[in-house]
Amino acid sequence: MRERVYEPTKLAALFDILVEQGYPPREILKSINLTPDEVHSPKSKISLADLLTAGKNAIRLSSEAHLPYRIGTSIHISAYGMYGFAILCCPDFRKTMAFAELYHALATPLATIKFAEQDGFASWFIEPNPDAVTDPQLYRFIAEMQIGIHLSLMRDVMGPAFTPDRINLAYPEARDFSLPADEIGCPLSFSNRTNQIIFQSKWLDRSANLGNRTTYPMVVALCDDLLQELKSRVGVAGELRALLIRNIANPPTLAAIAKLLDVSDRSLRRQLQEQGISFRGLLDELRMQIALKYLRTTRLANEDIALALGFSDAANFRRAFRRWTNKSPSEIRGEELSDPV
Repeated sequence: MRERVYEPTKLAALFDILVEQGYPPREILKSINLTPDEVHSPKSKISLADLLTAGKNAIRLSSEAHLPYRIGTSIHISAYGMYGFAILCCPDFRKTMAFAELYHALATPLATIKFAEQDGFASWFIEPNPDAVTDPQLYRFIAEMQIGIHLSLMRDVMGPAFTPDRINLAYPEARDFSLPADEIGCPLSFSNRTNQIIFQSKWLDRSANLGNRTTYPMVVALCDDLLQELKSRVGVAGELRALLIRNIANPPTLAAIAKLLDVSDRSLRRQLQEQGISFRGLLDELRMQIALKYLRTTRLANEDIALALGFSDAANFRRAFRRWTNKSPSEIRGEELSDPV
């Protein structure tokens, strides 16, 4: 929750709406270690905890009835970088839904989302972050902001005429803020089991005019890299990465790291497994990244790189490097030399 690894897209949207309403930037960013100038900087990163705090600040400051929905609908596909570009490139709308669900972690998610289709109807299920469950107002804020985002992106991709058939909400109707049923264009139903956007499947049968079958696989590959990088920096994998990089030449064992983190070896392995990562895989990935950086940006000899990465000699390093990349260190140096100036 507190790893600052996410793009500030949603925070920037919230910030802009509240500034437009006349609220002081410092109050909007209260308890968030970010300046107003940094909110829109491409170099800035935020945590999910930062975004939750911003939501609480918005609730405290503004009494506008449709605030979370307005924030959500102010976010468009162009704000999501490579994730948004990949959504636009999907060759058909069912692939669009599947991609959006699978790669949602790239969108600074304050909610889990799930797509399903049955009996001529399609649904998005939305469940706000567990940290918001104990705060009913924050839970509703996140749900309604995410519904706004979904509708905005669906209209960006499928056309402005897109309209859901019904929206179910997992909470009673409230008086502080709400969804504008007349603007959305469909009935709202309260006190349901889940938060759900329901629409007719025939919307998915339409031609994806912006889809590109050639570009799509290449963009997905880039998103795979972004997702893998994100996973390596979040949760227990992020903690291990930070500990390993301190002494990559003589890396601590999993048992030693478990002791530092005050958990059992078994628990640490299980947590890594839940993130789809192994200790050996994480160590190899880190060594590979450092090796590539050395090979591409320095003139260090293989023997020196091997020593810096904790290998007994250059031969062992070369074998490991080929296993990681299917290339030799000299091939990587050759690529750099052949690049046009």
